[in-house]
Amino acid sequence: MNFSLLWVDHPQSLRRIFIRNLVLMARIGVYDFEQEKKQRIQINISIGIHDENRIGIDVLSRTVSYADIVDEVKKTVNQTHFYLVETLTETLAELILQNKRIQVVRIMIEKLDIISEAAGVGVEIERWNTK
Repeated sequence: MNFSLLWVDHPQSLRRIFIRNLVLMARIGVYDFEQEKKQRIQINISIGIHDENRIGIDVLSRTVSYADIVDEVKKTVNQTHFYLVETLTETLAELILQNKRIQVVRIMIEKLDIISEAAGVGVEIERWNTK
């Protein structure tokens, strides 16, 4: 996932936290063979948080806990069968953007074992918090 061009024209200062290469087993897919067993997916998440102070006190309340994000992602993936990677991706974006401190989220989800000639296939989205 290339983040180098992400948010370059944004007028606010943003801090980016990320979760890279989170591999989970998911019930995902529309075909019978995909519904018979869980399959590996890889999730990459980049989160932009408004950064007013840049350098400030060294406390967790200044940022968003990536451990909390991972826990919510795992819970969502484990609780639901998704037919489409796109639906899972949008669901996770909506969940993450419920935190009002988060300005933007970019999520890429790949199915790792669905096409043998490819390292992964999937979708990537970027969504902004409009609240």
